[in-house]
Amino acid sequence: MAESFSDIGKIEAIDQLYRLSAYNPVSGLTYTSAKGGKVTTASRMYLEGIDFNLIYFPLKHLGYKCVVGVVGELYAALAHPKLLNVVLGISAKLDFPQIKDLWMGITVAAKEHGFEAVNLDLQPSNNGLFVSLAATGETSLLTDKRRSAASSKDLICVSGSLGAAFLGMQVLERGAKSFTESGQQPDMTQYKMLVGSYLRPELNASVVSHLEDEEIYPSYGYFVTRGLSDALKRLTRDSGLGAKVYAEKIPFEGNSFQLGRELDMDPVSAAMNGGDDNRLLFVVPILHAEKFRREFQTFDIIGHLAKPDVGTVLVTPEGLEFPVKAQGWPEPGDNS
Repeated sequence: MAESFSDIGKIEAIDQLYRLSAYNPVSGLTYTSAKGGKVTTASRMYLEGIDFNLIYFPLKHLGYKCVVGVVGELYAALAHPKLLNVVLGISAKLDFPQIKDLWMGITVAAKEHGFEAVNLDLQPSNNGLFVSLAATGETSLLTDKRRSAASSKDLICVSGSLGAAFLGMQVLERGAKSFTESGQQPDMTQYKMLVGSYLRPELNASVVSHLEDEEIYPSYGYFVTRGLSDALKRLTRDSGLGAKVYAEKIPFEGNSFQLGRELDMDPVSAAMNGGDDNRLLFVVPILHAEKFRREFQTFDIIGHLAKPDVGTVLVTPEGLEFPVKAQGWPEPGDNS
């Protein structure tokens, strides 16, 4: 019989979870930069029924993904991860071994991405599982000073395929519905990469160090988790410049268009407006174009900055330009 939280108690549960990891308990998380670097914080909460479905989401994968979802914000700021604070809201339907799996996913990702300390707290939840994370990282003083102002023609680059996670989620939702109706486990083999993009996204833990080593300092960085449109709108807002992105340059997983036809869904729309891609978007100075292409081959150059009057546009293969709109993003003059 699985251990229950009422049998173990909160303190013992936390102690047991720490014993499964390479981290030791800490009382509060603070970090002072010894070299005067820039300290960055990022936080995110994942809610059952909104951000994940436990019918098909393995808890180890969920824990890993939650860390990726917050560390990406640090990398976008060219910050090295330092501290991670985790709060788990646990409902009565989950037993302790399940929370062990979730915690193992969290600590594996935390170790992979170089967090020096991880703080954990457990709270009861009446509305399913929630995972709340707050991360702190440091951008070196030299790196921060060398980030130059953006200019027209600077390159817009992304760290991998877009729209894949959203399409992978659709595969899983379709499979869950099929299983409920027929009792048969659906075969998702041909969409393994798309499903993997949703369940266990990967980020290169050395990306900031690599940029520093090559002395390439992006003027802007964003973590793409709510669609490319959202990141582009933030970019043009922050830079005061326009942006052109070319549909034919957007990277897709191999089976995206096949699945799109099955679901009657445009993969370009999934890339622009879907969520959970967990990709980095950097603006790289045009002077470093060739060096960036050579040294960062996992990135794709999908467009460039432009004059402010261009706005934010998606360019079709035929050369037509369509204004980019992000879901939930207020347009100028919209006070809602």
